[in-house]
Amino acid sequence: MQRNKLIPMIEGAFVVAMGVVLSYVIIFKLPWGGAITLLSMLPVGIYSIKYGVKKGLMISFVFSLFQFIQGIGDGIFAWGLTPVMLVSCIFLDYILAYTLIGFAGIFRSKGIKGWIFGMATAITMRFLCHFISGAVIFHSAGKLWDNFSTENTYLYSLIYNGCYMLPEMIFTCIGAFVLFRVSAMKKMICKTEDK
Repeated sequence: MQRNKLIPMIEGAFVVAMGVVLSYVIIFKLPWGGAITLLSMLPVGIYSIKYGVKKGLMISFVFSLFQFIQGIGDGIFAWGLTPVMLVSCIFLDYILAYTLIGFAGIFRSKGIKGWIFGMATAITMRFLCHFISGAVIFHSAGKLWDNFSTENTYLYSLIYNGCYMLPEMIFTCIGAFVLFRVSAMKKMICKTEDK
């Protein structure tokens, strides 16, 4: 196998492994799914920035399968979902949501602004998957906090999923910014010929 094909594959396996490990470092976990992790999306996002959206989507798809396996460990099959709800949940909350992280490299040629905007765009797309799932599949509504409750499923899903996705986005964009400021890291990511 040619070196220029082997290196991206090895790096892809490494960033998926790193992302999976970081997804187990939970800073805050919500009671019905969703958590703020220690930059678990950043390695896959950086890979997409380095190699482009096409390769980024392939690697993030692999990452999504590991997130689904983690979801099995969290008890997704014990949630009492109908078969249609279960398949929809698996697709929206795992496969599609995490695969969309591969879009982080969409503005990679724009420098630091492109890195940050691409990362924010990809995470926003992931948030939309969780939002749709909460509102349409789970019909989430009720008590969010002691002093706040709503029967509006869209508002509930927006607030609930925003509680962990917004901090995830902020921390991940800060992580991308910090990596961009480290000149050795910036050179390593930006030197890819496959632009």
